[in-house]
Amino acid sequence: MTASPVQQTDEREIQTHQKRVLYAASDYESSAGHKNMLQLIHLRWIAMLGQVSTIALATLVFDIKLPLLQISYVIALLIAFNIASHLRWHEEVKVSNRELFFALLVDVAILTAQLYLSGGIHNPFAFLYLLQVILSAVLLEAWSTWLIVVISGVCLFGLSLFYYPLTLPVEHIDSMPGLYQDGMIICFLVNAALLVFFLTRISGNLSSRDAQLADLRQHATEEEHIVKMGLLASGAAHELGTPLATLSVILGDWRRMPEFSKSPELLEEISEMQRQLQRCKSIVSSILLSAGEARGESSVKTTLNTFLSNLAEDFRTTRPVGTFVFENHLQQDVPVVFDSALKQMMCNVLDNALEASPHWLSLEVSSDANSLSIVVADQGPGFLPEILEKLGQPYQSTKGRPGSGLGIFFVVNVARKLGGAVSARNRAEGGAVVKIVLPLSAIML
Repeated sequence: MTASPVQQTDEREIQTHQKRVLYAASDYESSAGHKNMLQLIHLRWIAMLGQVSTIALATLVFDIKLPLLQISYVIALLIAFNIASHLRWHEEVKVSNRELFFALLVDVAILTAQLYLSGGIHNPFAFLYLLQVILSAVLLEAWSTWLIVVISGVCLFGLSLFYYPLTLPVEHIDSMPGLYQDGMIICFLVNAALLVFFLTRISGNLSSRDAQLADLRQHATEEEHIVKMGLLASGAAHELGTPLATLSVILGDWRRMPEFSKSPELLEEISEMQRQLQRCKSIVSSILLSAGEARGESSVKTTLNTFLSNLAEDFRTTRPVGTFVFENHLQQDVPVVFDSALKQMMCNVLDNALEASPHWLSLEVSSDANSLSIVVADQGPGFLPEILEKLGQPYQSTKGRPGSGLGIFFVVNVARKLGGAVSARNRAEGGAVVKIVLPLSAIML
């Protein structure tokens, strides 16, 4: 059995949406990597300042002979690399695991060169390799972290065999063990301070990335659920077209039959049935029209005031509401484009309010320079605390019917796609209030 064109379109939309989610997740990963790369650049400047200070202390205070020219070349190379990194990552915001791995590899190479020129493994600052290993464990994927461990171990082993020996003045030879111990203490303090400071900031970046990814997955699940609902609704709308047309013909025949035409009460009931049937047909047509949204078939050009006034009048005449209060506080009437999804979104809120409070409800609309505010209030029992806490999640309802709780879920997602927001609260005097805020830029022509 082949799928219908509507189903094929919706299935393609699901696949496209899933690809879009993967791209967005990759962007979040790259964004976190960019922030962490900037942290490494900052750490490198601090490391250079520490190296220069240590070299000055060793040569000027303890009169230790060091190959200053070669060490200066290494420091100049590190400065050039850090400047180049800063210039590149100031413009480029996507950083991959391989790029972070390369940056840490350069740091390991620079540290190895500095240790080679200053005593090799006998230099207490050889323990700075641990800083590189810990940073790689936090920033990199598992394979690249282990590669950094192996490379650092090989470098450390090589420094035990090949290094430029330190030359101490005769008067400082006896104090060599004490100097080594002091160097170890300083190295520990430097390692601890840098790890606490930078790992705290890096962990914040990773936590922010994880929160964004979790939020993205939640939104992706909800939006995919809506697409699947649309697939089912489109199929149901196609199937309902024939029986609704049949009912319309039967009611027209009944209206002309003598048994019904002679009874005003029966005629009134038939008229009400025809009105409700027409409403069902309009809903079905709206669903089918929504299937063509990608081609712009469901968009309607109108003005803000006209659309909202027509919506309120249509709701008043087609629903059995006791008192319906419509308050229009629009500051300006602007040309807008509305589609069936927007109309259905607002009708969902009004229908939910009507079901909770059939005797009274109100619709208040207002606008400012940037946004449209729609407030629906009723005098029903209000929302339960757990419903307010999980507003917008599917199947959160007190109606106890299978499939209930999708109306507000649909409303929240449509508003979110337009860059708006939905909030809800209970009224102090009883009842509930749902507020929809939409940016005018999303609907204006």
